[in-house]
Amino acid sequence: MELTHQESAVKATYFSLIGNISLALIKGLAGIFGNSYALIADAIESTTDIFSSFLVLFGLKYSNKPADDNHPYGHGRAEPLITFIVVGFLITSATIIAYESVININTPHEAPKSWTLLVLGVIILWKEFSFRMVMKKGIETNSSSLKADAWHHRSDAITSIAAFIGISIAIVLGKGYESADDWAALFASGFILYNSYLIFRPALGEIMDEHLYDDLILDIRKVSHQVQGVIDTEKCFIRKAGMKYHVDLHATVEANITVKEGHDIAHLLKDTLRKEIPQLGHVLIHIEPNE
Repeated sequence: MELTHQESAVKATYFSLIGNISLALIKGLAGIFGNSYALIADAIESTTDIFSSFLVLFGLKYSNKPADDNHPYGHGRAEPLITFIVVGFLITSATIIAYESVININTPHEAPKSWTLLVLGVIILWKEFSFRMVMKKGIETNSSSLKADAWHHRSDAITSIAAFIGISIAIVLGKGYESADDWAALFASGFILYNSYLIFRPALGEIMDEHLYDDLILDIRKVSHQVQGVIDTEKCFIRKAGMKYHVDLHATVEANITVKEGHDIAHLLKDTLRKEIPQLGHVLIHIEPNE
């Protein structure tokens, strides 16, 4: 049986959650026993990812609650709000990593163990796979918080690459280059902050009802022109809430038809749009006379 968008998104979030718990443990143990702060920094980020995945899971389930008297448009706006909290976790982890990196750069210590490179290689491949899988589900389900969760995986892959490079330099060049591992962690914290912005910006646009849906508007107009009685379409406004798009559409009809005929055309247009474009939520049709 085909999964609904919500079920598919929740399944992807459980995948992220289990992966983050496993990797946080692996990175933490490898960092401690392998003498690598870059791996410990990676473990810190994966730990924050665990909490953010829980938040995403909560947001997905809450945002898909049906509409009620107090929330006639549903609870979809909870999802970008959860995304903001996830971004807060990312910024916090980046700040902690940067602070600890600076301290370690100025503190003499041994070079990381060479076997940590093997651990990092496996982590990089796994996190990139996780990014692609979760992002695919985020796009399929129109979920901003799931896309944010996917970017957590990509950030993790990049920080692991930075750690791999830093550890390699420390091992190959030897004495005097032990801090390369810590410089890699510092670089990773900057990248995490950059990704935080990339995640934050679309969620802010969603909250502010920013116009971002030209392709969807074209699809709406194309379907509308196939409905009997609709001559043309004028204004079309779209706002996103959770995994649904709410539409306000002005449709042009013959000026001399009755009110009931106009009402019937509006209902037919609404039903057709929701059938042909399943991701639509509320559709409000305003009838305009053809003059």
